[in-house]
Amino acid sequence: QVQLVESGGGLVQPGGSLRLSCAASGIPFSRYSMGWYRQAPERQRELVAAITSGGSTNYADSVKGRFTISRDNAKNTVYLQMNSLKPEDTAVYYCRADFALWTYWGQGTQVTVSS
Repeated sequence: QVQLVESGGGLVQPGGSLRLSCAASGIPFSRYSMGWYRQAPERQRELVAAITSGGSTNYADSVKGRFTISRDNAKNTVYLQMNSLKPEDTAVYYCRADFALWTYWGQGTQVTVSS
C-alpha cells in the first residue's frame, strides 16, 4: 500500500519558519519525482516546489528564495523548508509523488501564517 505521511505543519507568525516532511512508503522512492503543492480556500491547487529523482528542483515564483525542497532517499522522505513565511502562504500543503503514469498524494497538512 502506498502511503505519503506529512508532518510539520502548524501555526507560525509572519517571518517565521516551518519545515514540512513527507515520508513515503510502498513505492521505489528514489525513482519518483516529489513535489509540494498547496491549496488555499477557494483557490486552485498550485505547485510550490518539486524535485526530480535526479535532484533538479523547481519553485513557484512566489516562494523562490524563501522555500527549499530536498529529499533523503535513504529515509524515503522529502522536505520543504519554509522561511520568511507570509500570510499568503497559508494553505493546506500536499505532498505528491509521481513516476511515469503513477501519481500519489499525501493527506495534506495545514500551514497557517498569522500574527
